[in-house]
Amino acid sequence: MVDLMGTLQVRDVPDDVSRVLKERAAEAGQSLSEYVLALLRTQARRPTVEQWLDRVASREPVDLPPDAGADALRTAREERQRGLGLL
Repeated sequence: MVDLMGTLQVRDVPDDVSRVLKERAAEAGQSLSEYVLALLRTQARRPTVEQWLDRVASREPVDLPPDAGADALRTAREERQRGLGLL
């Protein structure tokens, strides 16, 4: 199997952007190329807003009572407080 890798060159990167990316790469113990490649991979895995909206629109609606969200939040808060020994 042949693994084809592309090359990407970005021109006209502002100095401040370049500096921040280099600093973040160093903090992460990565080369600038490794750091930016990880950012690109993360971005490429995410759907666009249009793709996300299409997915949401294709799903069946859920019929919940109006106070269902508030009840779920209240229950979650109480469970958290119990877990912290506050109740």
